[in-house]
Amino acid sequence: MKIIVPMAGRGSRLRPHTLTIPKPLIPVAGKPIVQRLVEDITRMSDEKIDEIAFVIGDFGKEVEAQLIEIAENLGAKGTIYYQDKPLGTAHAILCAKESMDDHLIIAFADTLFRANFTLDPEADGVVWVQKVDNPSSFGVVKFDENNVITDFVEKPETFVSDLAIIGIYYAKNGAQLRDELQYLIDNDIKDKGEYQLTNALENMKDKGVAFKTGEVEEWLDCGNYSVTVHTNQRVLEFIKDQDMVADSAQLKNATVIPPCFIGDNVVIENSVVGPHVSVGAGTTIQNSVIRNAIIQKDTHIAQKVMQDSMIGNHVQLEGRFEDLSIGDYTTTR
Repeated sequence: MKIIVPMAGRGSRLRPHTLTIPKPLIPVAGKPIVQRLVEDITRMSDEKIDEIAFVIGDFGKEVEAQLIEIAENLGAKGTIYYQDKPLGTAHAILCAKESMDDHLIIAFADTLFRANFTLDPEADGVVWVQKVDNPSSFGVVKFDENNVITDFVEKPETFVSDLAIIGIYYAKNGAQLRDELQYLIDNDIKDKGEYQLTNALENMKDKGVAFKTGEVEEWLDCGNYSVTVHTNQRVLEFIKDQDMVADSAQLKNATVIPPCFIGDNVVIENSVVGPHVSVGAGTTIQNSVIRNAIIQKDTHIAQKVMQDSMIGNHVQLEGRFEDLSIGDYTTTR
């Protein structure tokens, strides 16, 4: 089994956090998004994951080395491919065509999920879906009474289904999928101006491949900062039974309200942190109250009251103490 992870997008909706780090490497509950994604997929597969192929942009050698390490820590070979132009999902996957010769899982690295199932390697294919309120923003599927997909529709303008494709797919015959993707490129077949994976899946379906739907318990988006903070909250809840406070963390007259992730060499002094806060290694928090937030590495925060926030690496953020005399019926913001 191989995993292909297309992740070359710029992550523009998550700026300014993605100006210095690719979106899939933004930490959620102490781990990069892409690491959590491939760990979750590895756990759900009874078949050994032999290779994880990452399709990236010009992210630099340090990021490439980090991705290779993520794969190797799961006992898989890590491979790097490049997508130079954003030409659609089919084009992104085909950039890894040299790895498309086996059972494949394709997982786009801007989403996490919670599920309790085991992948059936004998199935022709599986497309994971979840019901959504606004299906016009997604690719959707229709299926028959046997749970076999009958139609793939990319961002329908009129209602056809509310089961949105969440960006995780399984194909038993990776070589066939590769050939169908190549057919789209060679014949310049586009939908909504891009080469779409759903068109290739539709062609495979018409040739007798039976794709079934797989449902997840919870689909977690990481598209912008507010939903990423919410995803951090949900993941912390999922893993709250784990010990998430590093032994090297220093708590000085501080209270940590679980669930929280507190990284290596974090110092929290005269503060209340939590619930649902992730703090990266080397960060210092003083005289502050923080809840529902992601704070990355080597950051200093003092005299702040914060919630629903996302703070980057190497940030210096300080408020100020005030002497106040405020009369009746006063509102401050």
